[in-house]
Amino acid sequence: MAAIPVTVRLLDREFLVSCTEDERAGLTAAANLLDQKMRELRGTTRTVGFDRLAVLAALSLTHDLVQLRERHAERERELGHSLGLLRRKLEAVLPAER
Repeated sequence: MAAIPVTVRLLDREFLVSCTEDERAGLTAAANLLDQKMRELRGTTRTVGFDRLAVLAALSLTHDLVQLRERHAERERELGHSLGLLRRKLEAVLPAER
């Protein structure tokens, strides 16, 4: 698929980014989330530099992603454990296939 130019806005600055048509919606959503986080940080910190706000926003969003991944992994472990218990219970009450 051919790359197309997409304009994204971060703190009223425009950036031209190439992506495929299939990636366009995801890129736009990511840029909107980053812009929102940068605006939030700009309102709560003394940091006014664009680059510094971008780095702080990226760190904040990455931290959120790491926490989500850890919670997801924990839930998968819990589900695997529960399914194992259920399987053993079923094996105990169902006759073995011969």
